[in-house]
Amino acid sequence: MLVLLLGLRTWRRTRQRVHLAAARLSSTGLAESAGLEQTLGQLERTVDAAVSRGGEATAAETRMSHALRAIDHGIVLFDESGEIAFRNAQAKIFLGARYGDAVVESSIDELATRALEGHDSVRTLELFGPPRRTLVLTADPLDDGHRSIGALVMIEDITERRRVDAVRRDFVANISHELKTPVGGLSVLAETIVDEEDLTVIRRLAQRMHHEAMRASRTIDDLLELSRIEAGEAAVQEPVAVHLVLAEAVERAANAAEHRGIGLDLQEPPHRLQVRGDRRQLASAVFNLLDNAIKYSEPGSTVQVRADVEDGSAHLTVADDGIGIPRRDLERIFERFYRVDRARSRDTGGTGLGLAIVRHVASNHGGEITVESREGEGSTFSLVLPLSERPVSVIDDEEES
Repeated sequence: MLVLLLGLRTWRRTRQRVHLAAARLSSTGLAESAGLEQTLGQLERTVDAAVSRGGEATAAETRMSHALRAIDHGIVLFDESGEIAFRNAQAKIFLGARYGDAVVESSIDELATRALEGHDSVRTLELFGPPRRTLVLTADPLDDGHRSIGALVMIEDITERRRVDAVRRDFVANISHELKTPVGGLSVLAETIVDEEDLTVIRRLAQRMHHEAMRASRTIDDLLELSRIEAGEAAVQEPVAVHLVLAEAVERAANAAEHRGIGLDLQEPPHRLQVRGDRRQLASAVFNLLDNAIKYSEPGSTVQVRADVEDGSAHLTVADDGIGIPRRDLERIFERFYRVDRARSRDTGGTGLGLAIVRHVASNHGGEITVESREGEGSTFSLVLPLSERPVSVIDDEEES
């Protein structure tokens, strides 16, 4: 594009000069000299043809300019004198910037200077923000095969790529650890039981093997569930009765609650209360909130489940009087495999994926998950969802009656 710009300017200046020269010669009468007028006419036609080609180059320049503006990366083009010939919108944010962006502007100038001298350059900048960003600047010299005609500097924001790579590494490390523990336990127990003759010990070891196998199975099931929800698989959008979602979740959690001596208090909402979404995913989200509350509550306590309407949204709430969550952990509890109390999680068989599932379900349904908690006083989780606008059906009326 830089070549087209410079060439087009040259053609226009040449045409103007030829026309001006022809006019002056005509005014002095020299144009009548033998062959001079014919030569000037031929030269003028040649220049006009070049300008016509320049018009085609202008169209190509326009298309290329639009293409460069559409690129996600910042693009800065310099001419041979080091002046900026083009800068797209993504690169303009660094023009005359302050603080961290001023560092980017300075680096662009430095790399462009090196590129004009014929040197390729790549530089990575860590901007601590806020927000924190990582930029990669790449500079390349431009030439027409004979001499330098400018330089190109590209600015690529790789912040998100770095974050995704870090999440992927953490995920692989965490899942390896989560599966290695029960699988290692199964291996040790199996070796022990081979040489054991006492039936009582064998029975106890077999029970422990079953416990470890179920722990590995729960981790795998939660991973599959999280994968399906993140991919939006089967995320149908239809009116769903909230009381049916809560009832299904409570039924699934009843055995675990009974085993730990935890009461479940379901305050059934009106049958007309509906949200729009996927009933299976919503039931899974509420179940995970219940499962989490049961694991971190003391025997003899009660977990409350209810649904309310506030500010035009349905609030599906699970509240407990358990150990609570320290303030420092509130922002991280929805991360995959993050645990407030790792020792207790091992005892209760938690996978560290339940709240991550809840967060993705809320996101898939255009809602959010909120939490209020004080350490030692319990926690209250609310799944906030948009209400369904579809009128209640006859079946709903019959269910309510």
